[in-house]
Amino acid sequence: MKQLILAEKPSVARDLSKTLGATQKYKNYFEGDKVVVTWALGHLLGLQMPEDLHKNWGKWQLETLPMLPKKIGIKPLPKTQGQLKTIKSLAKRKDIKEAVIATDAGREGELVARWILQYIRFNKPVKRLWISSQTNKAVKAGFNSLKPAKQYDDLYYSALARAKADWLVGLNVTRALTVKYDDSLSAGRVQTPTLAQVDKQAQKINQFKPQKYYTINLEVDGKKAHRQQKDKFEIKDMKSAQAVVKELDQQHGKVVDITHKDKSQQAPLPYDLTELQREANQAYGYSAKKTLSLVQSLYEIHKIVSYPRTDSKYLSSDLKSTMKERLQAISNLIPEAKDYLANGSQVVLKKVFNDKKVTDHHALIPTEQKPRYDKLSQDEHRIYTMITQRFAGLFAQPYQTKQEKITVQFGNDKFVFSQEKVIEAGWKGEKAQDVSQRDWQMGEQISPKFKISAEQTTPPAPLSEGSLLAKMEKYGLGTPATRAEIIEKLVRTELMERTNKSLQVTPKGRQLLQLVNPALVTPELTAKWEEQLEQIAHGKYNSQAFLKEIEEETTKLVAEIKQSKKKYQDHSLTSKKCPKCNSLLKEKNTRNGKLLVCTNTKCDYHRRAEAMVTNHRCPQCHKKMLLIEGKNGTYFHCKFDGTTEKPTNKKRNNKKMTKHEEKRLIKKVNQDEEPAESPLAAALKKALAEENK
Repeated sequence: MKQLILAEKPSVARDLSKTLGATQKYKNYFEGDKVVVTWALGHLLGLQMPEDLHKNWGKWQLETLPMLPKKIGIKPLPKTQGQLKTIKSLAKRKDIKEAVIATDAGREGELVARWILQYIRFNKPVKRLWISSQTNKAVKAGFNSLKPAKQYDDLYYSALARAKADWLVGLNVTRALTVKYDDSLSAGRVQTPTLAQVDKQAQKINQFKPQKYYTINLEVDGKKAHRQQKDKFEIKDMKSAQAVVKELDQQHGKVVDITHKDKSQQAPLPYDLTELQREANQAYGYSAKKTLSLVQSLYEIHKIVSYPRTDSKYLSSDLKSTMKERLQAISNLIPEAKDYLANGSQVVLKKVFNDKKVTDHHALIPTEQKPRYDKLSQDEHRIYTMITQRFAGLFAQPYQTKQEKITVQFGNDKFVFSQEKVIEAGWKGEKAQDVSQRDWQMGEQISPKFKISAEQTTPPAPLSEGSLLAKMEKYGLGTPATRAEIIEKLVRTELMERTNKSLQVTPKGRQLLQLVNPALVTPELTAKWEEQLEQIAHGKYNSQAFLKEIEEETTKLVAEIKQSKKKYQDHSLTSKKCPKCNSLLKEKNTRNGKLLVCTNTKCDYHRRAEAMVTNHRCPQCHKKMLLIEGKNGTYFHCKFDGTTEKPTNKKRNNKKMTKHEEKRLIKKVNQDEEPAESPLAAALKKALAEENK
């Protein structure tokens, strides 16, 4: 008899099969003497759409809202039915005695597997593999301690409640807004309050009024100290500052106080996913999604880091025995690791071991597997280095300094100098730099040497992706596993845009925030819902009670939109007319640039809004040419010398995939772990398709 093992992706299934001895390879599964290993492709199923549940819900209209079905079933996703059919046929084999859920050990991974088993009506015993790294050692240990799947029922109920809540709020509110204001307006349980955080920061910037003021500094041997005053804006003009300095120049300066303080700073805890995304954004400008993709690759493909989608910065006590092997794995990258090994691999930061603060997964740390650095991309190497440096800090001594504060008095005015001497570099290592010290003496006479500086307050900075992640974490918006996708969705639906290193709300996004109830804009309600979902996952709250509250709130949100008298302006509308029906054209962002689309739903006219730069070279100057779509058809145009050229059939129809494209596609299937298309996204896509017919 054999176990049917269900992994989340082909790459994971392939690695599991190697560890478990499933050497026979078939198109959609691997087989060995004791196991059959197959895979999902992320989600194979999703919640039914409104039109699947009620015949009147197929058409978008206000009269049918809110949609509150008694039951929302599941249905196969269009492009994954082949794999689902394979799993179903394998499950029916007489030699299959039980199934093992080996999808990602988290809320979404649980939902992926449970929906599949539910759909194929699997009625044999089911067990759960729960591991935090993909090394051979971790996989073997995990299979030796499989748990009954029933122990993870609460996690499934939480995932199911989350999916249904997003269906109820997202589809109803989005449909109400889209129909009411005749434009694609996407709102949601988490994305809308997240968008509001970016807008709130923009409002602070717009309301900011710069304030000019003056400071007086005392300089002694190249060191500088500000004049102590209760209000830093006390001196508002140069004349007043000069008057103060004139008075100070007549005084005798004297050192009246010297204080010393020893300070010890422990190393920071290891990363959770959100902090890693924040720091990678700050250091390298990586988006949250890119960082997640990179660390997912380090986990799945290279197997050199632990499970990435974690919200804990602590380690469970059973990991103490693995510290030596993990240090050995990173010793070629982190030179200090060899010293820590020689010292017996003793963890200095004892508080990192805390079973009570480890939720589903421990902090993000390196595994015992040594990296093949030649196999890592530059981006992967950067992320791995960040994780290993943070981990190595657990074994380092605290950063210790001796701080000195010196108070110099001129008459009634005081100036406080400070200097710091590094006693022990500890975990900071080479980053800990000593600055030149001055030997101050009590009672020492100080010469009057003052400098006036004109200062001006600066506006708060717009939110970057890193600072938005910090806000989302603070207010409980989303989870480490979903925050990157929420940000991407806001950009994709044109409610938010990336500008250099910051995020900005679009005019469309600002209007949407005005059109929905404040309860959906402020983070408190969403944070409450996220907390309830966590409680459901731990068996402390009832999922049905949660969904009842969601339904009540959805009803209120939809009713307000229906009754609203607010106006909406579609900023994507242009003054250009459709050559077919004379209706106005509007801009639509796509992956290939902006398109101009006819606003008449019965007209299918569209054209490129801007010329596309191609790889086709000008025959005269050999520079890249633009592809123009105009009245005379499609043609190449060189903006440098004016050369035009008609595309040949060969150039236009050569669709053969290059090796690079093929490799990238395979990598996307194996690495990208994006959630399945949500009901909201599918509904919007369908509505837009109908609109453009």
